[in-house]
Amino acid sequence: MSTIYHDVGFVHLHVHSSFSLLEGALPIARLAKLAETDAMPALALTDTNNLFGALEFSEKLAESGIQPIIGLQMTVDFCDHVASPGRPQAQRESRGKIVLLATSATGYRNLMRLTSAGFMETDSTDEPHVTVEQLRGFSEGLILLTGGPSGPINRPLYNNHRELGAKRLRHLAAMFPHALYVELQRHDTEEEVAVEPMLLALAYELELPIVATNEPFFAGKKDHEAHDALIAIAEGRMVSETDRRKVSEEHSFKSRAEMQKLFKDLPEAIQNTIEIAMRCHFRPKALKSPILPRFTADEDEKAVLRRQAHDGLSFRFSQHGPTEGMSVEGYRERLDFELSVIERMDFPGYFLIVAEFIGWAKSEGIPVGP
Repeated sequence: MSTIYHDVGFVHLHVHSSFSLLEGALPIARLAKLAETDAMPALALTDTNNLFGALEFSEKLAESGIQPIIGLQMTVDFCDHVASPGRPQAQRESRGKIVLLATSATGYRNLMRLTSAGFMETDSTDEPHVTVEQLRGFSEGLILLTGGPSGPINRPLYNNHRELGAKRLRHLAAMFPHALYVELQRHDTEEEVAVEPMLLALAYELELPIVATNEPFFAGKKDHEAHDALIAIAEGRMVSETDRRKVSEEHSFKSRAEMQKLFKDLPEAIQNTIEIAMRCHFRPKALKSPILPRFTADEDEKAVLRRQAHDGLSFRFSQHGPTEGMSVEGYRERLDFELSVIERMDFPGYFLIVAEFIGWAKSEGIPVGP
């Protein structure tokens, strides 16, 4: 086992791609190239509250001979804030971002359920999130990292609420037995330096393992300035403003050697990245063809689409006639050609569903395009 640890060195487990919208600046192809250049055997993707890039990431890394680890960074509300008129930010203080990594097909399904709940069961004016009780119901097949500076443990510790941080950590540890790791990050920020001794003390007190992460948002330090502009745009702020969210240039994609050097005093935190990677042996695979619902069970979809398309064309002729220099027969021949392409791709049902949706949206006064 020690030989494996020595050869692998370190595995990134908290990484943002450009699918962390208005936050990450690493296209998946770029991530794959960075991992390949450093001969990384495995890499995790943990975009914020979504799995938009999961299949592309899984396929791209597998093609490169790198083990993809699928996860996400999920906002969780512990619902333990103290509401009062004088504390308008209290509800936000009850939230924190954790990292969830799938170890199995069941875990991946739970990731999908959680991110769906985060979007579908959250008011549109609020950020996607789940409650800690929702998390409890979908914990099987998942490994949890405590999230670093934006996590639900670091924040109360930094604000001198140790008991609250300890309570949350005990709660999560009970929900994820033998599958929770206390996450340590070192970007040389004041908060990280202040909180790390408290995190370590809690981890050892509760006999929980620790793990080192880096949370890269961009490729190299030279990209920091451009990424800072991206963060400013996301918040509708000016780059020159100092009281806005910022990340340091240390949030670049570090090599395995750099991470080993950074945590040389805590070798167990590095070794646990490899242990976690070995536990996350599942990857989703893209289907060879899309799964589309049947539009109708009573009629052949090709025939229905052809009938609707030709009826629509006839209606347009009755209203406007053909363009000058064009014949009705020419239009019908072109339509038949386009329909044959759709049929060869087995997409008639898809086009019928879209047409049905557009018709409904127009009837409701919802704009659906020019």
